[in-house]
Amino acid sequence: MKKITENKRCLLLGVTGGIASGKTVVSGMLGALGAKTIDFDILAREVVEPGKPAWKHIVEYFGEQVLMQDNTLDRKKLSDIVFKDAEKRKTLERFTHPEIGAEFVRRVEEVIEKDPEAIIQAVVPLLIEGNMQKMFDKVIVVYAPPEVQIKRLVLRDKLSKGQAANILLSQLPIDQKIKFADFVIRNDNSLEDTREQVEALWQTLSELQKKKSGRSNSA
Repeated sequence: MKKITENKRCLLLGVTGGIASGKTVVSGMLGALGAKTIDFDILAREVVEPGKPAWKHIVEYFGEQVLMQDNTLDRKKLSDIVFKDAEKRKTLERFTHPEIGAEFVRRVEEVIEKDPEAIIQAVVPLLIEGNMQKMFDKVIVVYAPPEVQIKRLVLRDKLSKGQAANILLSQLPIDQKIKFADFVIRNDNSLEDTREQVEALWQTLSELQKKKSGRSNSA
């Protein structure tokens, strides 16, 4: 990350929130306005594709029982295994996290090579839990109150309210996450309300990027 943090012209954003808070919606709006997007969920899937180093380590450690017929990982089976065993979860993270980090750096370098003054958003579900705040110039938390998160999970994933509530309990509470935010987008009203907040935020981010790159209004 040193090369990236030394680049004073791009603006690197961390976008996070709770499950079903609306990170995808907000990051999509920012992307439409011009932000370059790097999604850690996508990186996490890509680094464990068949034949890649993390995939090899996982198969060697967990065995072929975690593979589907096409040699891709059976993500549900693997998730069930590590959910019940903290040590195995840590081992899995040791296999995947360095690869995700390296791929993230590569993607950022690729963006700034084309556009040194880009506004780049990294969508990171567990940004706060992973203590990754210092990697970014600014942190955006997408907020929805717990009762809204539960309602959305029930509808989206066909869960019971109890199951949805348990998922929330496994994460850092959203009200604690906003303490780490530079900006908060509330996504518990209408889509238009969210859009208005994002557009206002984009104006602020654009001004921050201008100042960072030395292109202030007074220039």
